[in-house]
Amino acid sequence: MGRIGPTELILILVVVLLIFGPAKLPALAKSIGKSVTEFKDGLKGKGTDKEETSSTTEKQN
Repeated sequence: MGRIGPTELILILVVVLLIFGPAKLPALAKSIGKSVTEFKDGLKGKGTDKEETSSTTEKQN
């Protein structure tokens, strides 16, 4: 229990395909991959916070 098997993965893929359609699937996969990468970088502390960067820039001016 707790593991997703191949049957469940196929079912999820079919549902996603029906909801978004085949034309939007590559863009959806790209955005999900980008989000996962940004999330992992954020956990590692590699990402830069845009608000923090802009506030320090304003203080310097």
